[in-house]
Amino acid sequence: MSKLEMKLCGDLVLRRQCTPVDAITPDILDTMDEMVRMMRAQNGVGLAAPQIGDTRRFLVMMTPDDEMVYRMINPRIVEYGPKTCVMEEGCLSVLGGDDLPVFANVTRPEMVTVEWTDESGASRAAQMSGLAARIVQHETDHLDGKLFIDYLSPVRREMVMRKVRKHKA
Repeated sequence: MSKLEMKLCGDLVLRRQCTPVDAITPDILDTMDEMVRMMRAQNGVGLAAPQIGDTRRFLVMMTPDDEMVYRMINPRIVEYGPKTCVMEEGCLSVLGGDDLPVFANVTRPEMVTVEWTDESGASRAAQMSGLAARIVQHETDHLDGKLFIDYLSPVRREMVMRKVRKHKA
């Protein structure tokens, strides 16, 4: 299998609305396996299809505490908890001049309920909180063409983008 290529901030594929997966094919399963390897190699905790240039709705994520890997096809967040929390977020597609992710504080719901289809075609649902909720929100945003920097104030976003421009220089 060919090596996947990480798409970086500024690539228009990261701003595309992804299309639902209508059939789980060997190609999608192989791509998800490669995405898990790529995520681990880059010390990430999640990777969505558009980050490797694919515009179908699927992602992989790992809960850091127990290293459980989720392969989610057509994930949908169906409920958001009432409480929010601020946590630092970074993204493998938003790199600074040092080739490392740029981080910023983002406010998101502390808890979510997500539904998805797993790699075997079974319908799944889970209530996630803390870091797992943060990761699934960040990755499903990618499927809707949204980046974590979209949640920042204009001043904070410009500070992050200054670091990103150093990466491209």
